[in-house]
Amino acid sequence: MAMEYSEKVMEHFAHPHNVGTIEDANGIGEVGNAKCGDIMRMYLKIDENEIIEDVKFQTFGCASAIATSSIATDMIKGKPVTEALSLTNKAVVEALDGLPAVKIHCSVLAEQAVKAAVADYYKRKGMPCDICESCDCVHEHIKAGME
Repeated sequence: MAMEYSEKVMEHFAHPHNVGTIEDANGIGEVGNAKCGDIMRMYLKIDENEIIEDVKFQTFGCASAIATSSIATDMIKGKPVTEALSLTNKAVVEALDGLPAVKIHCSVLAEQAVKAAVADYYKRKGMPCDICESCDCVHEHIKAGME
């Protein structure tokens, strides 16, 4: 049985927004799901007022993984870091007009990638970070300066 994807999922898969890297990113997060093989890396450029002025992603995975990464970047670009932290996988799914039930984990990865990148930003600034404890995510942070 073929999966049904919304037009928005197909659009973000075929023409993803904000793909790439940011050379001078000040927050980088990577998450992955060994069970399905999806890997997401999120790059943030955050200004002195803690506004996300740029965001890029690289995702290795299925159509849903790419689409959720794309829409998540759209949803946080230009927003304060605190607002980006409130992004939920449910909001990502709703913004894409739904995902097949077996692909919901991709929206969780998108949420976690954002949180991992913000956590890295806080670590680089020497600020305490309790994001991982509060969101119960399963990722490891990218070390500062790692390419």
